[in-house]
Amino acid sequence: MTIISFNDYLISKVIFVQILAMSKILVIGSCGQIGIELVLELRKTHGNHNVIASDIKEDYPQSIAEGPYVQLDIMNANKLTSLVKENNVKEVYLLAALLSATAEKKPLFAWELNMQGLFNVLELAKNKLIEKVFWPSSIAVFGNNSPIDSTPQHTIMEPSTVYGISKLAGERWCEYYFNRYNVDVRSIRYPGLISYKSAPGGGTTDYAVDIFIQALKSQSYTCYLKPDAKLPMMYMSDAIRATIEIMEAPRDNIKVRSSYNLSGISFDPEELAAEIKREIPNFSIEYAPDFRQEIAESWPNSVDDSYARNDWNWENKIKIQEIVKKMLDGLS
Repeated sequence: MTIISFNDYLISKVIFVQILAMSKILVIGSCGQIGIELVLELRKTHGNHNVIASDIKEDYPQSIAEGPYVQLDIMNANKLTSLVKENNVKEVYLLAALLSATAEKKPLFAWELNMQGLFNVLELAKNKLIEKVFWPSSIAVFGNNSPIDSTPQHTIMEPSTVYGISKLAGERWCEYYFNRYNVDVRSIRYPGLISYKSAPGGGTTDYAVDIFIQALKSQSYTCYLKPDAKLPMMYMSDAIRATIEIMEAPRDNIKVRSSYNLSGISFDPEELAAEIKREIPNFSIEYAPDFRQEIAESWPNSVDDSYARNDWNWENKIKIQEIVKKMLDGLS
């Protein structure tokens, strides 16, 4: 039997209490396309037990099983408040949302989920229960009257989708809570995101993930967008890096309190298919545009992210050729 001194016991107790008192990070919507990889990356820096994953799902991916997971409906403000208080949560990444294509099928539910979830978190920050909030916006905030090439940070924004409308409204509320209540909320307008580590979540740009799955499975793909439907895209690791970098930037550096444009690269299905064909020569693609083509036509071809580059030194790194290799290798 190992005998420890009373002083050693006191020191151990103090350390245990300090661990319990450490501030935590909460990722809401952690089972989604962004959430899984964000949780894993945050845990590398902050430790497994200091990053709490949460989602409405009872079951969660094994990839995030090394740290705490809490089943949470973001619409339940009381449970959210209890979770924050009991775990000394000081930073919240709110990723729970209904994405563009799915939202068009359930417009009222999409509006309620996308907006009320944001209000529940902003109110916690307003009441000083949390110190910092990340909330993602999207290129969906733009519309048919926005400039489609190098869309500027500040421009005409007339979204025509439920998802875009909710994101534009959310941007305005984020800026309001910062100006009115000094809430430190930070946001970026994600382009289409590409990853092999989780399934697509019902977005218009999901073709850029599914095309790789089908290329390996059957060497063919039927695309729901037109061949020249060019959209801003980004590999997931760059998006995760941008998310963490904006949250770690000094508060005074964040000049835009609605949401920052974020640019990766822009390509269309035909260009992506050509790059895949370099790796899989027998790959073929056909086109059968559906309702998602109309959504894509209301979005930019490319965006100007100079504000993000100037304010917090954002820089995209991964180009289309590297994306293709990473996706095919990862899915293989």
